Amino acid sequence: MIDRLIRNCDVLIFNGDMPEVILNQDISIEKSLIKEIGKTGSLEVDQETEIVDAQGLLAIPGLINTHAHVPMVLLRNLAEDVSVESWFNDYIWPMESNLTEEDVYWGALLGMAEMIENGITSVADHYFYMDEVAKAIQETGMRANLAWAVFGHEGEAKLDETLEFVNRWQGGADGRITTWLGPHSPYTCSPEFLKLTAKKAAQNNVGIHIHVSETQAQVDLALKEFGKTPVQLCKDAGVMEVPTIFAHCKNPQGGDYDLLAAAGTGIPQAPKTYLKHAMTIAPIDKYLEKGIPIGLATDGAVSNNTMDIIEQMGLLGMLAKLRTDDCTYLPVEQLLSIAFRSSAKVIHLDDQIGELKVGMKADIALLRQNGLHMTPRTNVLSMIAYNARGSDVDTVLCDGKVLMKNRELLTVDKERIRSEVQSRLRRLSKRVPNSRIADYPA
Repeated sequence: MIDRLIRNCDVLIFNGDMPEVILNQDISIEKSLIKEIGKTGSLEVDQETEIVDAQGLLAIPGLINTHAHVPMVLLRNLAEDVSVESWFNDYIWPMESNLTEEDVYWGALLGMAEMIENGITSVADHYFYMDEVAKAIQETGMRANLAWAVFGHEGEAKLDETLEFVNRWQGGADGRITTWLGPHSPYTCSPEFLKLTAKKAAQNNVGIHIHVSETQAQVDLALKEFGKTPVQLCKDAGVMEVPTIFAHCKNPQGGDYDLLAAAGTGIPQAPKTYLKHAMTIAPIDKYLEKGIPIGLATDGAVSNNTMDIIEQMGLLGMLAKLRTDDCTYLPVEQLLSIAFRSSAKVIHLDDQIGELKVGMKADIALLRQNGLHMTPRTNVLSMIAYNARGSDVDTVLCDGKVLMKNRELLTVDKERIRSEVQSRLRRLSKRVPNSRIADYPA
């Protein structure tokens, strides 16, 4: 039975790595999957089929946020214009010591509501109290790879607690939730702790989501302390023997690239964060040269401010041109392939999401194309990459279910979320001296 039919939309499809837009199409959905895509009026439907009128809209694969700290929206705009060290030690980690489970739940709902409004249907989230994040995923209808962040000083007991979460929620929310282990980073987890994490991940057949080589200073510290780069530390600890997401990883050295390529490690990229923190521009050209999958990410809203992946797409493309000093580098076709197909590969779900074709999950965003910033309508691929905004998203489906229609969120109560989050702000924003969940090495 055809459950839903998206009628009369334009559709972004991929022929291999090459995207193209086909006009006046219908998309039929059976349960959670795309059943058929064909010329408007050509697909058979049932009397009970729900019709989604998409005239004038452009269907794109649901956007993918490959690395985020979703509940950090709670602390948005509270750490501006400070160094990376101060950002962690004087602001974020002291404020995060105030978090309760209930705070994380409401922060997760806020971040997810914002992501849905921006056309994001899938997220790889790395935070604390992840049962609450999983509950929010279940309620909002999104798809997620969830990892409970743990620091080495918390010990094996905490790691085992996060492993219990992994086993509790694996395949949850009708299969929309995937759970991994989430050691924070090589600079907050010793090689022994990383080895222990890798062992438990392998035993439980799950992957690892971790921050690696975010800055050159982190790389220099690892070389000084261990004579190895953070990537090499992860390799030697066995981390790369399971599926991996290495968040940011902007500063690989020498042989690191070959290690990343061989392991198929996914590297999320959050260019707005790097610009705000005056970090180096990521070596996109070298990742692509080595065949290392990269994807778009928002990181946390305290370093990015918004959960708008479309904004990240344009920034990634322009910064790649700036880094290579070549305005022809990373054409829009390749940029769109990164945003959708490669992003899906980063979170190891490319067999399910990342493009609109028969048999894939019905994770779909419908974009309005009539904004003045979209006019005149000429090169539609460029329009998606460099003109579109999150606010152009009209309707969103995930797993075949409608999460937003005509800009109205259907699975969450926006006003209740606003009220709950605002009521917690005074307590959460307090920064008690020497009270922080971890220490960032100066």
